[in-house]
Amino acid sequence: MTNGINELLGADVIFVMGSNTTENHPVIGAKIRQALRKGTKLIVADPRKIELSNDADIFLQIKPGTNIALIYGMMNVILTEGLENREFIEKRTENFQELKDAVNVFTPEKAAEICGIDPDDIIKAARLYAKSGKSSIVYCMGVTQHTSGTDNVMSVANLAMLCGHVGRESTGVNPLR
Repeated sequence: MTNGINELLGADVIFVMGSNTTENHPVIGAKIRQALRKGTKLIVADPRKIELSNDADIFLQIKPGTNIALIYGMMNVILTEGLENREFIEKRTENFQELKDAVNVFTPEKAAEICGIDPDDIIKAARLYAKSGKSSIVYCMGVTQHTSGTDNVMSVANLAMLCGHVGRESTGVNPLR
């Protein structure tokens, strides 16, 4: 994890992906619920309707194996709307043009078609995640245990870096095991 569990309490947005957190990680699930009571917004992306889906501001019930399309669609929106953190990108990343080229074809409509969800929900999730001062991603084996698991993990990290949500309190990329 890039951040401590208690830092979830300070997040403005928590993005849970591929993780039935309340059932499989009850301590972290409890922290997420505590954060929600304090006003944190929640995005959930999972093929299943997990318990946290009921509390989500945005629930993205994606088809299994479409994590990358979802994340690329979100990054496409962020770049199209100029919501990326340019200072973070310039100072702390490399190969930015390659990322832009890769996500260029993943319009919200294209990503939604692949994922089986509404393109407007991808747009809403991208805006909520990117505009937040502190967004944190929590994911589990629903992201890592695929033939594309390595690429899934790299895409999650790229999303966080695109918005500068790494290296600060209550942000980060937090894989659960």
